[in-house]
Amino acid sequence: MISLKNASQIAKMREAGKILREVEDEVRLAVKPGVTTAELDVLAERLIRKHHAIPTSLHYEGYPCTICASVNDEVVHGIPSDRRVLQEGDILSVDCTLMLDGWQADSAFTVGVGEITPEAQKLIDVTEECFWLGVKQCLVGNRLGDVGHAIEAHARANGFSAVREFTGHGIGREMHEDPAVYNYGDPGRGLRLRAGMTLAVEPMICQKDWHLSVDEDGWCARTVDHGLCAHYEHTVAVREDGYPEILTLPGFTWEAGV
Repeated sequence: MISLKNASQIAKMREAGKILREVEDEVRLAVKPGVTTAELDVLAERLIRKHHAIPTSLHYEGYPCTICASVNDEVVHGIPSDRRVLQEGDILSVDCTLMLDGWQADSAFTVGVGEITPEAQKLIDVTEECFWLGVKQCLVGNRLGDVGHAIEAHARANGFSAVREFTGHGIGREMHEDPAVYNYGDPGRGLRLRAGMTLAVEPMICQKDWHLSVDEDGWCARTVDHGLCAHYEHTVAVREDGYPEILTLPGFTWEAGV
């Protein structure tokens, strides 16, 4: 069932999104060679609780940590560990969700550790571009296929591929709500978008092939061919008129540009 949010509910999600942005900004600054992904996880949980919010991923369906910290060929759900020390040239995807007063915010980013290769930087940049092209399709009357098509077409135009086994999703009182927001699709097909929908749009873009395998821990998904993968996500609210509001990017306006 798809839940449409009213203005007061979206305002609560906006507050959650503001906190999540602050948390992720601090985590991003802490990413450097020699830091463990466990240290980043501890930092994120401390910051979330400081704001009297709840780290939603912690213990979600048995997941043991606050953030997902996925390195290099790891696509999503990488479990932070004291044994995973970030190295110069790695790329790290951080995915984090929190709940404030019963409302969720979800966001992800990929960042280079120290100096990275031009190809790795291109992958990160294109993944973010895929998000913006996809979210520009989140207009009342458009369809979910328009969103997915915009994402996949840009990835393919740059020689990359879009993950199919994991998707974006609706979000609100629950971390994962209907509908699924695919990173591929056919324009003009799929569910029609309505004002009040709140969606987590999250391209996961692979350097090579998009096929994945899951590690023995049952969580971490990685590319079968061990090509790099980048991830970029925001929580957005579909508006009656114009482009959606980016709830996890406070201060952003479409007039100012991407």
